[in-house]
Amino acid sequence: MRIKWRNWVWPVAAPALLATGCVSTPGAPAEPTAQPSVSVTRPVARVCAKPAAGPAKAPAGAVTIDPAVVGDLAAKTRSSPANTTFWLRPGSHRLEPDRYSQVVPKKGNRYLGAPGAVLDGRRTNQYAFGGGARDVTIGYLTVQGFVAPHNEGVVNHDSADGWVIEHTTIQYNSGAGLMAGAGQRVRASCLRGNGQYGMNVYKDSGRISGLVVEGNEIVANNRDDWERRQPGCGCTGGIKFWAVDGADVRGNWVHGNRGTGLWADTNNNDFRIEDNVLEANDGAALIYETSYNAVIRKNTIRRNNWVEGRRYADRGDSFPFGSVYLSESGGEPRIKARTDKIEVYRNVLENNWSGITLWENADRFCNSPANTSTGDCTLLVRDSRRCARPAIATAPLYGDCRWKTQRVDIHGNRFVLDKSVLKCTVRCDRMAVLANYGTYPDWSPYQGELVAEAITRGQHNRWHDNVYLGPWKFVAHDPSRVLDFGQWQAAPYRQDAGSTLDPWAGR
Repeated sequence: MRIKWRNWVWPVAAPALLATGCVSTPGAPAEPTAQPSVSVTRPVARVCAKPAAGPAKAPAGAVTIDPAVVGDLAAKTRSSPANTTFWLRPGSHRLEPDRYSQVVPKKGNRYLGAPGAVLDGRRTNQYAFGGGARDVTIGYLTVQGFVAPHNEGVVNHDSADGWVIEHTTIQYNSGAGLMAGAGQRVRASCLRGNGQYGMNVYKDSGRISGLVVEGNEIVANNRDDWERRQPGCGCTGGIKFWAVDGADVRGNWVHGNRGTGLWADTNNNDFRIEDNVLEANDGAALIYETSYNAVIRKNTIRRNNWVEGRRYADRGDSFPFGSVYLSESGGEPRIKARTDKIEVYRNVLENNWSGITLWENADRFCNSPANTSTGDCTLLVRDSRRCARPAIATAPLYGDCRWKTQRVDIHGNRFVLDKSVLKCTVRCDRMAVLANYGTYPDWSPYQGELVAEAITRGQHNRWHDNVYLGPWKFVAHDPSRVLDFGQWQAAPYRQDAGSTLDPWAGR
């Protein structure tokens, strides 16, 4: 969805430079409230450069697929029973030359590639693997050259449940390289250079639960620059998550994507985002938007948001563009999850364009024309039509019709900023908690400064026990209130108790 500051929409710009090698960063503390003091090396998942090799011989009982026979994989899938294993010989495998030709697996099928096995859509076929069969496994295979339409995907096109994608390279396709269903596992795979997303976690009906994304390299996606084609679509990035209930996103290297690295948008819940390296993405490293209950911990986040942050600073926009952006998202104890808040701790953020922004759009709520999640309502009020006068002006709908940035706990992190590295003079040094002045629609019960006061002082959003190295500034309530560290810690904001700031150490 679009992220708005009044009439502002955040689009995507040119791709960032890709990073290579391991990441050497200042480390995180042994305990969440301790102050980081040592340097560590966090390894990255170099999957694309060093993909794992598949079986050199056909496994026992497997059906062998011949790359010299056009359509062999789809034909043998049709003629074989469920739970069959298929072994693709080395070479370039092709489907029939029709745009809708694809492989439609049966329940429990396994597709394993030999070293050098490639399934190539030749810019002709839209989809590689589709259909509704559960529990399909794809491993050690390269899938490339497919031309899925906008918002659609190449592998698991129909978002079937229980798929396992392991040691697979999905690259240089249009649309999304991969879709996802409930219980999907994506491990040690390379999602590279796809036209829209590396993976689009979306299902037409129902919520997606039990997702695991582990040890993957997600790089240079949104190659077709869809935000420029459709300004404000909010439809790009490394991975986009929609209506996911329970996800573990760990140990991934998310870098060099045009736009956002990881973006959870609209009624996601119960995420653990940990031990990832998020770097050199054009936009934010992470957006968690109109969603609930998450743990974000032990990530290395560096050199993100240089393209998009600089673009708006150059235009004089005063909005604090955070590299970790929590937009109308917070903890909600009434929604079942492994936590009842959003906790951000033991992360290292180094030389990003600004730090963490907590934002709430006063005009965005269920049934409001300003709600860019069109037709959706919160997980507390399923029918947005209930959010109307007069009922919305009183409890419980007054609170429940809003996605609220609340119960966010930011502690034990290390924030490093050297403006000479960013080549930045203004507005790259912000930590922020703010909202806009409510004006719209005319029947809204949230007009004026009500939401700005609530997010700043009434919704239990708290920074504490962090370490700041560099000339950080702080924004509270609205973009015009730019504070120094002493003002940020003093009344009425009283943020960052137990934290330290050294304005010269980041240089």
